[in-house]
Amino acid sequence: MRVLVAGGAGFIGSNLSRTLLDRGHEVVCVDNFVTGTRANIAELEDDPAFTFIEADVAETPMLEVDRVLHLASPASPVDYDRLPLETMAANSLGTWRLLRIASEVGAGMTFVSTSEVYGDPLVHPQPETYWGNVDPVGPRSCYDESKRFGEALVFSMRRTTGVRANVVRLFNTYGPRMRRDDGRVIPELLSAALEGRPLDLHGDGTQTRSFCYVDDLVNGLLHVALDPSIDGEIFNVGNPEEVTILELAEEIRRIVRPDAPIRFIPARQGDPTRRKPDITKIRQHYHWTPRVSLAQGLRFTAEWFAAEKVTTTAA
Repeated sequence: MRVLVAGGAGFIGSNLSRTLLDRGHEVVCVDNFVTGTRANIAELEDDPAFTFIEADVAETPMLEVDRVLHLASPASPVDYDRLPLETMAANSLGTWRLLRIASEVGAGMTFVSTSEVYGDPLVHPQPETYWGNVDPVGPRSCYDESKRFGEALVFSMRRTTGVRANVVRLFNTYGPRMRRDDGRVIPELLSAALEGRPLDLHGDGTQTRSFCYVDDLVNGLLHVALDPSIDGEIFNVGNPEEVTILELAEEIRRIVRPDAPIRFIPARQGDPTRRKPDITKIRQHYHWTPRVSLAQGLRFTAEWFAAEKVTTTAA
């Protein structure tokens, strides 16, 4: 199968591309390196089944592919704060372009959305049927609302053109090939612990998240993306184990540096107070559930960050 991965040089996209190649598929990776990096795909470029096209997702050329996976968007608060218009364009114009390609060549498309479409949820945990509680004009709206628009576009295009398309909503994900400076909480805290800095928590640390190790998430995502029998579906993909940010910091301190001080700093505006996926639907459809524990995944990620720092320093 030939798979177009838009955003394939990003954190999740590069892990996804690597897994597809390992399973014997061909991968066409499209990325403009706005938040992805060449280093993420360096080892893939010698594989004859891997093709890289440097382009903005909205300018993706017409390609003969069997599947289209759209992950091309800034996805961390730091990135979409500095790139709000690029974020909105990737999830609107980029989604439109990829849907047109999928429709023209008869490919199935999976739009990779986010738990941020639920906003600061009033329903807990969040099922796919929940419509969300989202601020449409706040500092996070460029990401939240453009993902919501992307989902609406997927279903509108499906109704009008007949293109086969599904949506997956990813919850917090972590693991190797995250940028240390991408602003999400796990790379922030791991980097601080490894570098001897205090672990800074935004707010009082009682806000919750559910963290899924990237290998687990990729497997869940591919269940949906490679299934030719489904159309017009929405699936949550994430880990339903809910932890507070303070509990996360204490676990990182235990694994990396037990004497690291924890420091509380002002909360980010619009930061959701609770986040936990209801994964009943994907569990029933595919018998998928995350397998890597938070402690184990944090150890893997800390080891990768530490090795990456050594490699970067040596280079």
